[in-house]
Amino acid sequence: MVGLEVNGRPCRVTIDPRLSLLDLLRDRLGLTGAKKGCDHGQCGACTLLVDGRAVLGCLTLAARLDGARVTSIEGLAPDAEDGGALHPMQQAFIDHDAFQCGYCTPGQILSAVALIAAEPHPDDARIREHMSGNLCRCAAYPNIVAAVHAAADRMGGA
Repeated sequence: MVGLEVNGRPCRVTIDPRLSLLDLLRDRLGLTGAKKGCDHGQCGACTLLVDGRAVLGCLTLAARLDGARVTSIEGLAPDAEDGGALHPMQQAFIDHDAFQCGYCTPGQILSAVALIAAEPHPDDARIREHMSGNLCRCAAYPNIVAAVHAAADRMGGA
């Protein structure tokens, strides 16, 4: 049994000790925003926030997260589905056309949110370095850098 907070809601589930956080969210909790890309920790499509830090969901054992706060892309702006505002990073990705196919976008956004939380106003080189673990097959990288800068300004370093 593991107890954690997922997108602001308490969650207690009995799990196999080998279950990844990604599989827990997608298969057991129905949160399919994080994508299963390579399933080897090499593409970043499964990036999630655990206690505010970016982690690869496919490599993170859910059993090790008892008491942790997990945020998936669905929890970043929980009121958006009901007409509320998107998170500034989500809006910046839209405004700067920072995605094409969209498969990597949830992981890209959550990685960028973690970066701005740790480093409120990174330069281009730092953004590229931090985001290097998130692969985009469509090559939207210049737009992603622009979106991260714009969101950093909107977030005020929060």
